[in-house]
Amino acid sequence: MKKIIWIHGLIIGILLSTNAIIMMTMMVNGTFMKGNDALGYAVLIAMFSIIYFGIRKYRNLYTNGAFPFGKAFKIGAMIALVASSMYVLFGLGYYYLFVPEFLDAYIQYVLDQCTSPEELAEKSVQMANFKEMYQNPVFAILVSYMEVLPLGLIVALVSALILKRKNG
Repeated sequence: MKKIIWIHGLIIGILLSTNAIIMMTMMVNGTFMKGNDALGYAVLIAMFSIIYFGIRKYRNLYTNGAFPFGKAFKIGAMIALVASSMYVLFGLGYYYLFVPEFLDAYIQYVLDQCTSPEELAEKSVQMANFKEMYQNPVFAILVSYMEVLPLGLIVALVSALILKRKNG
């Protein structure tokens, strides 16, 4: 089980980390194009769909008929945790070591999207607070996990529901 979790988790982690590094670099270099949340989530779901294949591989190799939901979800959740941990490690490592100006570029991008002076004033306060909190590594780690782990757990849940088997 551990080998399946590590292999599938590291594959997803490599994909997530590569995507994050490319996006941060593009934003810092000013080549970041207007975001598309739907496309971004679709790409994340596609990356996390590897969880399905990890659970299925375990089911096909190590179970004889019965494969309860709890076991399937546990495997999927562990794959998501390995992938998310790699994303956090490489994403924050890249941020702190190579593109410490990323947060300023991101904040400017957010402020540029404001359409009224009131919205700009409100977002400016929010972003200043966020920047201050992001200086705390624990906060930065938690925010980074929250970017990807919940979606990975949802994919693990759906995959476990699809792949579970009852006795007989």
